[in-house]
Amino acid sequence: MSMLFDHVFRKYETGHAAAPQALWIDPRIHEIESFIPAAVLVTIVERERPGMLFLHRPSNMRAHAGQIAFPGGRVDPGEDAVTAALREAWEELGIDRAAVRVVGESDRYRTGSGYEITPVIGVVSPDIEIRPNPAEVAQWFEAPVDFVLDPANQQIKSIEWEDRTHNFVEIDWEGHQIWGVTGAILHNLAGRLKWHD
Repeated sequence: MSMLFDHVFRKYETGHAAAPQALWIDPRIHEIESFIPAAVLVTIVERERPGMLFLHRPSNMRAHAGQIAFPGGRVDPGEDAVTAALREAWEELGIDRAAVRVVGESDRYRTGSGYEITPVIGVVSPDIEIRPNPAEVAQWFEAPVDFVLDPANQQIKSIEWEDRTHNFVEIDWEGHQIWGVTGAILHNLAGRLKWHD
């Protein structure tokens, strides 16, 4: 697993050495006074064409029902972002924390629902065992990193909601529509990792 890890780590270090380029920001954050810490695991699978793991939330969930997400959730007391992201990946997809080589943390993303999410980038082997928790995961899938981190595949769309126009990033991979917080994080990661350079 060292070749991909080294490749991602170099891109990570280079991309985070300078100020970020045009981070995607949720405009609703200016109406929020304090944020709840959260973390997600951006899991890159070592393959000839590396993949990235995503999950569909169940349609009966109270929040984010049916949406595509990274494994993740709130940072519990006493945890840091890396610990929380690895715990959530274990609870949601059964990914053993010892099987993840952590590259590092990327730009925090503040949401209009009051969360400050730290993306934690990690690399796993292609034979990683996935055991989804049906209470939190309707299905999971793997999409090519070079596709989801290609700015050409990150479409800017808009919707009218509560008398406002809201812009968002959407990535459509084989019928999986990745948008919302996950789309925004991928947009920001694309600017940091510059996968195609």
